[in-house]
Amino acid sequence: MTLVDRHLDFLHALRGAGLNVSLAEDLDSIAALSALPWDDRGTVKQAYAATLVKRQAQRPTFDALFDLYWPALVGGGIAQAEADPTEEGPVRDNAEALQDFRERLADAMAAGDEQVLQQLATEAVGRFGAMPGRGPGLSSWSSYTALQRVDPKQLIDRIVAGLLGAGRTEEEADRLAAARVGDFTARVESDARRRIAEEKGADHVADVALRPSIDRLDFTSAKKADLEQLRREIYPLARRLATRLTKERHARRRGALDFRRTVRASISTGGVPLVTHHRPKRPHRTELVVLCDVSGSVANFAQFTLLLVYALREQFTKVRAFTFIDHVHEVTHHFKPGADPSQVMADLAASTAHAALWGRTNYGRAFTKFAEDHPDALGPKSSLLILGDARSNYSDLAVPVLQGLAGSAKHAWWLNPEHRRHWGTGDSAAGPYGEVVPMVECRNLTQLGEFVHDLV
Repeated sequence: MTLVDRHLDFLHALRGAGLNVSLAEDLDSIAALSALPWDDRGTVKQAYAATLVKRQAQRPTFDALFDLYWPALVGGGIAQAEADPTEEGPVRDNAEALQDFRERLADAMAAGDEQVLQQLATEAVGRFGAMPGRGPGLSSWSSYTALQRVDPKQLIDRIVAGLLGAGRTEEEADRLAAARVGDFTARVESDARRRIAEEKGADHVADVALRPSIDRLDFTSAKKADLEQLRREIYPLARRLATRLTKERHARRRGALDFRRTVRASISTGGVPLVTHHRPKRPHRTELVVLCDVSGSVANFAQFTLLLVYALREQFTKVRAFTFIDHVHEVTHHFKPGADPSQVMADLAASTAHAALWGRTNYGRAFTKFAEDHPDALGPKSSLLILGDARSNYSDLAVPVLQGLAGSAKHAWWLNPEHRRHWGTGDSAAGPYGEVVPMVECRNLTQLGEFVHDLV
């Protein structure tokens, strides 16, 4: 494979992972690389990052793909390639070898020696992550196996002791120890992906083994570590949407052509209408009512959607929010101007108890209770937004009630965080509900931002 082919494959993988790389940026990267030395991998990486990555949230995905398509080493590296085959090498895996490895790992983590840690990560996969004799189509390397064998979390106490001896405070030592264990884990996972890419090709690993960028990560598959990053992305997304909407409204602020004023103004230019006059456009902002399923399977999705909608609350005349599992509870009061987003999310999570009586999702009962308890929430100026996966545990769907709610609102939409291919399977009522309220797939921040842009 030539360098040009590798370059094009790398850009294709970036686009597939959600990074919008244009042809102009492609040419910019080539221009940058032509002016820089190719003998320093770090320089090449920074040149690609400077020309192709637009947002910091995309950097982890970029780094992972760069390591796949431009690996730092091949196989076990130079040290293994130059080893004398006549000499007896170290035992790959037994109790003594494992203990020796963990001793060296603990010392390197306490010292924070990144070069040694990278070498140890490569050695960990090579010695403890090999999966020989696997069947066809199965990988022969496993970061999970290597990490289970080495178990770096068991070394935290030793690392903390080493950091305390180096003059760190207890709080700093705990934080650094956890960070270094996490960094070593990421290095092991990266090296396992690199070895698998040598066997199966970088394209295969990019398609199946890499997590998407944070703006393309499914809400329902987000881990605890992802939630904080998703929360940080909500408000920048809201600012970008608000700026774009303000510009578009400014561009569309003119109403219909005022023919009479235009003709009168043209008299001063000999009857030629050089300047057109328009009637003022009546401003209109809709009232928004949000009804959210906060059961366990979609709680993260509902919380982040509510945060985005309220971050854009100046785009609406009025916003009211309700959560439900099998009972409806209003949460509008949680979204106060200037409130801390983390506190808002904590309050929303705590309010889940008020949204459930029996703890089993029941859309039909929730719609019925909403219509009974809040008959004044919807009106001819209101838009109804429903958030949920439409899985109602085979209970009564109360479709006529939903028809009444949708009919009393000016507009109605339904955001479903499940992939469209799962709609209508099992206890999903996406089919019957989708016939009443238009249902839109909304699995990540990108789709959420596109929908809110169209909504307002």
